[in-house]
Amino acid sequence: MKYGFSERVKYMKSSAVRDILKIINQGNIISFAGGLPEEDLFPVEAIDNAFHRAITTNKKALQYGETEGVPQLRELLAERMKQKGLHRSADNILITSGSQQAIDLFSRVMFNKGDVILTETPTYLAALQVFESYETNIVAVDSDDDGMVLADLEEKIVQHKPKCIYVVPTYSNPTGKVWSLERRQKLLELANKYHVVIFEDDPYGELQFDENEAPPSIASLDENEIVLYTSTFSKTVVPAVRIGWIVGPHQIIRIMAQAKQATDLHTNSISQHALVHLLQDFNIDEHIQTIRKTYYERMLVMKRLLETVDIEGLEYIVPKGGMFFWVMLPKQINTKDLLNEAVKEGVAFVPGEPFYVSDPEQNTLRLNFTNSEPALIEEGMKRFVKVLEATNTLA
Repeated sequence: MKYGFSERVKYMKSSAVRDILKIINQGNIISFAGGLPEEDLFPVEAIDNAFHRAITTNKKALQYGETEGVPQLRELLAERMKQKGLHRSADNILITSGSQQAIDLFSRVMFNKGDVILTETPTYLAALQVFESYETNIVAVDSDDDGMVLADLEEKIVQHKPKCIYVVPTYSNPTGKVWSLERRQKLLELANKYHVVIFEDDPYGELQFDENEAPPSIASLDENEIVLYTSTFSKTVVPAVRIGWIVGPHQIIRIMAQAKQATDLHTNSISQHALVHLLQDFNIDEHIQTIRKTYYERMLVMKRLLETVDIEGLEYIVPKGGMFFWVMLPKQINTKDLLNEAVKEGVAFVPGEPFYVSDPEQNTLRLNFTNSEPALIEEGMKRFVKVLEATNTLA
C-alpha cells in the first residue's frame, strides 16, 4: 500500500549516532561513539528509594499531572538554578521529557517554514534534526575556541534576520569547547540590539573538571528575557528518568506548555515525584563531584593515548568538562571510511560529518570517554591508533 505521508516527513533524518550504535551493538566492539554516562555511577539505591517513596507516600505520583510539571519539582529546580546565578520563578519553568523535547516544543511554537536559525558548526546533531524537521533555514556562524566569531555573527544577523540563535556554550557536544565570558556577554548584546531570541542548551554544564572554572550560563547574564535555557538530569542522575526542563520568558513557556498538552499531556509523573524525593534526600552535588572526578580521570587516559599518535596534521581539543574529545585528522582522511576499518578492529567512534550545518569537514570525529573504564579506554585507543596510523600511511 502506498501511504500518504505529510510533506514534513521528507525533512526528517535518522540520527547518525543511533545508526552507528545499531551496528556496533552487534559485535564485540569497544565503543567511543555514544554520548553515554557511566552506568556504574548511577545512584541505584537512591533512585530505588526515591521511586519507592514517590509511589507509597503520594498517590498523585500515579495520577495525571499538570502539563507544566510537578510544582514541588519546579520549585526545587528554581532553587538549584538560583545557586548558579539564574534567578527565575518556578512559574517560568516547564518540565519536559528530556531536554530534547524542550528543543522540539520551542521549535514547534516559534518557527515557520523558512525561518532562519543561527548556530555554531559543528553543533549538536539532534538539535539540527529537530530544526530541519520544521523546515527551517539553518545558517552556520564562524566559531573559534572562544565561541562564535562576533563580526560574522553580527553580519549574519543583519543579513538573515534570524528568529533564534542556538548555542551550546559550555563543554559542547561535539567539540567540548567553552565560550569565554566576553563572547557570552557580546552575544547577549547583539541579541538585544537586534531583538533575537537565544536558545541556550546546557546538558553538560555541571560536568566541569576544575571547580574554579565554572563559566556562568548565558541565561544568568540575561536581564531582558531573551534567553531560553534548557538542561537535563540525564547526565547527573540517569538518562532513563527522561526529565529535562526549560526556563524562559513566561509568554514563550506558556505557549510551549500548550503545545506539550497536545503532545503528551505531561511528563512522566512518577519520575517527577521521585526526583523531588531524590533532590531532598540525596546529596546530588556530592554525587556530581564523583562523576566529575571519574570523567576527568578517564579523559586523561584518552588524552595520554592521543598524545602517542605521531601523525602530522592531527589536532584535538582537550575538554575542560563534558563527555567528548573532538579530533581533527589530516585532510586526506575521511572518517566515514576510517570508521569502517575501525569497526573491523573492534573499536568505534562518530564521524564528524553529521554535526555540521553544511560543508562538513570529513576529517573530523568525536570520541566519548565517559562510558568506558580506563583499561577499556586503553585497549580501545590502541585499536583506534593502529587503524589511524595504517590509514594515514595508505593515504
